[in-house]
Formats: sequence, C-alpha cells, structure tokens
Amino acid sequence: MPQSFAAFHRLAAVLFLGFASGLPLSLTGQAMQAWLSVDGVDLATIGFLGLVGVPYTFKFLWAPLMDRFEPPFLGRRRGWLVLTQLGLAAALAWMAGLSPSATPGLFALAALLIAFLSASQDVVCDAYRTDVLDPHERGLGGSLSVFGYRLAMILAGGVALIWAEQWGSWSKVYMVMAGIMLAAAGLSLLTLPRVSGASKPLASDPKKELAGFGAMVAGVAVGWFLARGLLTLLGLDPHDPNKWIQLLFILAGIAGALPLAYWAARRVGFETLNRSLESFFRQPAAWAFLLLIVLYKLGDAFAGTLTTPFLIKGMAFSQAEVGIVNKVIGLWLTIFGALAAGALMLRINLYQALLAFGLLQLISNLGFWLLAVSGKGAWGSFTLPPFDLGFVALDSASEIDGLLLAAIAFENVSSGMGTAAFVALLMGLCNHRFTATHYALLSALAAVGRIYVSPVSGVLSEAIGWPMFFVFSTLAAVPGLVMVWWLRATIRRLGGRA
Repeated sequence: MPQSFAAFHRLAAVLFLGFASGLPLSLTGQAMQAWLSVDGVDLATIGFLGLVGVPYTFKFLWAPLMDRFEPPFLGRRRGWLVLTQLGLAAALAWMAGLSPSATPGLFALAALLIAFLSASQDVVCDAYRTDVLDPHERGLGGSLSVFGYRLAMILAGGVALIWAEQWGSWSKVYMVMAGIMLAAAGLSLLTLPRVSGASKPLASDPKKELAGFGAMVAGVAVGWFLARGLLTLLGLDPHDPNKWIQLLFILAGIAGALPLAYWAARRVGFETLNRSLESFFRQPAAWAFLLLIVLYKLGDAFAGTLTTPFLIKGMAFSQAEVGIVNKVIGLWLTIFGALAAGALMLRINLYQALLAFGLLQLISNLGFWLLAVSGKGAWGSFTLPPFDLGFVALDSASEIDGLLLAAIAFENVSSGMGTAAFVALLMGLCNHRFTATHYALLSALAAVGRIYVSPVSGVLSEAIGWPMFFVFSTLAAVPGLVMVWWLRATIRRLGGRA
C-alpha cells in the first residue's frame, strides 16, 4: 500500500506540473492574441509579438545552470520550480496592469519576461519528471504530463476568452492567472515528492561554469549585433516599415548569435553544456533527428499561430463562441484524443504513431481552409443553452457554428495525438545522464516552428488571404512526415528502447 501511494503521489505531481507548465504558454499565445485583437492591434504586429516566445527556443542555453546549481534550502528541482512560479505570478500581475495599445513596449517586455520564466519552469519540470518517476512509470507519466498541459491550455486559451467576454476585462483575467501561479508555487513547495538522492549535479568547477555561461551570453550579444551590423552596411534599415526586412534582421541576428555563443562556451569551458552536447551528437542520425523535431509540428505551427485572430477578426466569431468551441467543448475532445493515442500506442510502434498522427495533424489544417472558403453557417448551427460549471458559466444561450465546431474538434483531437507521440520521441532521444539539458535542447527546437513562423504567418496571411494561407500550412506539414519515413528504422529502435 505505501508503494502504491508513493507511485500515485509521483504521478499526481507530474500531472500538476504539466498543468503549471502549460498555463503561461497560452497566456503569451492564444490568450494574448485575443487581448491584442480586441484592443485593436493590427494583424502583422500580433504576428511579430509572437516572437516574445523566443526564450522557449533558447532555454537549452541556461538549462545546464539549473542542472548544475541548487537554490539554498529548497532542494535541487523543487527550489527552481518555486522560484520560477513565484516569478511568473509577479510577471502576470505586472502584465495585467498594462495596456497593449497604450504601452506596447512595456507590454511586449512583460510578455517576454513571462516567456523566459515559463521556459525556465519547463526545463525544471522536464528534469523533475525524469528524476522522480521510476522507469516503468515514464510512459504513463509522460501521458499525464501532456494531459495536464492540455488542461492548462484549455483554461488559459479558451475559458479565459469566456471570462474576458463576461468581465469585459483582460486585466482581471491575467490577475486571476497570477493567483493560480502563486498557488502553484505553494503546492510545489509543500506537496511535491523529493527526487532520488542519486540525482546529483555534475562535479565541475562552479566558477568555471558561470564564466562559461557569461562567455556564451557575450557571444550571443556580439553575434547578434555583428549580423545586424552587416545587414546595415549592405544598405538595409532595421526600422524599415517592410515587415520582411524586419524579419530578416531578426533571423540574421539569431544566425550570428548561436555559432559564436557555442564557440565561446567551448573556449571558456561551460562544462555541463559542452559534455551534454557531445553526448547527444554521438547518437546515430543526430542531425537528422534535429531536423525532424523542427519540421514535425511545422504545419500545426503555421495554422495555430493565427487561429484565434482568424476566428475573431477574419470570421467575426465572438470571443465567447471561440472560447466555448475551442476549449470548453474541446476539453472532452482532448480527453478522447489523449485516451485514443494512449490506447493506440499500446498496439503500434513509435514510427507508426508518428506517421499516422502526423497525417491527421496535416488533414486538420484543411478544416480551417474549408471554414475560410465556406464562411459562417455553411454547416448550420445549434444553440448551446446557458450553463454554470462553477469555474466558468454562460449567462445566455449561444449560437454555435457547425463547421467551426467540426474544424476545431478535429484539430484538438489530432494535435493531442501528435503531441503524445512527439513527447515519446523526445524522451527516447535523451541520454539519461544529461536528461535536463537534452530535453531542453530538443523541446527548444520543437518550439522553433511555433515561434519563428509567427511573424511569417502574419505577413503571409495578409498577402495571400486566409484560404491560401491554410493551404500553405497544410503543405508545410509534408516535410515532417517525409523525415519520419526516412528515419523509420532508427525510430523503431528508439520505440523499442522506450
């Protein structure tokens, strides 16, 4: 009985941390898009504000510090969880007091801070999940983590829209979310089970680790400004009103920053980062797997970055209708998708799951294309009666569009299934000696599509219109499926190991 309770405690902790991890992501994603849309911010600017999620891409750079150092008195994993969650509560409360139209600079800075703290929390959550679970619990633990993550996205990306419509204030919504993160910090401090004593930091010189990290940050800064300076010498203006020119400066800065940062880290001796990267790239087909990770969710990312503005501004659906369909009804569809994926993955191997669920993700983009070309009311509608679930209520009957429901329902189910298989892939690629840094590297690369297609999506949708945009997002899913097929033999071996 004590062993059963301990296992339940560990799995409940993983479910809770999945929820805590998903909440801030939506608050700088779909919820923020809705706030910007109703505040009158233009579509291209909304797309560019998606770049506040850049820390999700670079979190592997500081993940070794969170692996190497332990906050005093709080414990190795628990300490970083409490600190990042307290920081998120404070940053969300700050953002709640800002106006995106009146103070866009401060608003973007607050969103960037939330994304940084959220990415840091993700690093610790992934490491904690790996450390605390017994090997035979990792499959179920991974599924519960994804489930908790999806529940949080339902709350922050859907229920929040209903609250905003009812309360007439996004500031109040973000203050409630700040309170939730404060409660999460208390739960992390008081209730999480301790990790195994075998989980120890690398025995390296802490001063040299910090010096290596500092050199890496300096390399990022120098590479960023050198690349941008080169474009300026070529006659381009970073403040050019042309959004493509602005995007070029951002991408060039990143391309200049990463190689110089890696060189500086190796030169000075950022030992934890250097040894973890060497371990990963000794694996067969390491570079091909990095490409697969970037491409697998690319089509999903193109469609998802502007789904909320498309539905609210492009199709003129109300915030409440989008929230009800996207998340309240979508809750049960997400549960179905998670259960279906879990059941299927007991019967098929990892390669078959990645291929089948990836194909479903591709097809789901065509639902939004059909909505764009057919318009509201093409499949009729039905009336949803008022309800009160305690945490969310609908005061009056709401008309729900049939095609909107079908498109979002299929997207929720297919995306949940694809994510379940994708997380299994990431776990299989990790070397357990460097799990925190490896998982941070892989999940950061997985965020590349979501973050860097955002400005492209905003400009592209304005240039070619919504129907062609969703055709493009469907085609963008094809290369990921091709990579899955190409790496099928190695993926089958990874699935066998898991």
